[in-house]
Amino acid sequence: MEMHQVRYFLAVARTLNFTRAADECNVTQPSLTRAIKQLEAELGGDLFRRERPAGLTELGQRMHPLLKQCYEAAAGARSLASSFKSGEIGALRIALTHSIDLCLLIPFLDQIKRQFNRLEFRFLRGNGREVGDMLRKGEAELGIAAELDPNWERLDTWPLFTEDFQLVVNADHRLAGQDSIDLDDLRSEQLLSREYCEYGLRLNTVLREHGIDVGHCHEISSERDLIELLEAGIGIAVVPDTSRIPQTLKRTSVEGLDARRTVNLYGIAGRERTAVASAVMRMLRGTDWRQFLEKSPAA
Repeated sequence: MEMHQVRYFLAVARTLNFTRAADECNVTQPSLTRAIKQLEAELGGDLFRRERPAGLTELGQRMHPLLKQCYEAAAGARSLASSFKSGEIGALRIALTHSIDLCLLIPFLDQIKRQFNRLEFRFLRGNGREVGDMLRKGEAELGIAAELDPNWERLDTWPLFTEDFQLVVNADHRLAGQDSIDLDDLRSEQLLSREYCEYGLRLNTVLREHGIDVGHCHEISSERDLIELLEAGIGIAVVPDTSRIPQTLKRTSVEGLDARRTVNLYGIAGRERTAVASAVMRMLRGTDWRQFLEKSPAA
């Protein structure tokens, strides 16, 4: 069944005249008649009574709503595809690890919305392995993470920025308000371990090397849980500079803590990208990220 056959059928069903239907479809009447006969042969029966005026047979009446729905769906698909191709409509599918704050993308999303009349966002979350799988399967076009599997040859990687880690505590904590502290100040504290962060194990190793007990820390599985526990005064945490915290918490630098992570943008080499993904990629790679990293330690 061809879409032009369905279009000719709908035109005859509407005009009840083969000649007017041919004019409407901008084809000759023999061409239109031949196409409808081919459709009838495929469906196994006559669709029209060949008399004046033409009329639908019982089979034609039953097929009319189905063929109309089929044709409208195909026309809608073509229109949607054309809109995507022309840039009138776009979709952004981006995967982020749990440790990446979405607030980093907000300024870029606001800019990209102005470039497309209709824009759909799809944000996916996972750990480093899961984000890599989303990229491989095509569920996401771009990924943002501190670290993914480096052994996959089709993974393109563009470093965005490198950031330090700082201590975050409740505003009423004894360490709050200090511009900086020493690692020794952490030895008597209960740590909250960010298990969802791809850099978490490496950070715990650094702390352990400085004599900090990470064997009895509280293991946290989400940023929201971390914030709630910190606000309740249950433990302290070491988090990246770009992690957003409420005013009820305070951050301070830790002297002697040699821990940094690089946040990367990921894509699949050789895979065609949508106009939206390409625009976002250019924005992220061309940004001066110092504006996001120059924070007051007490912010």
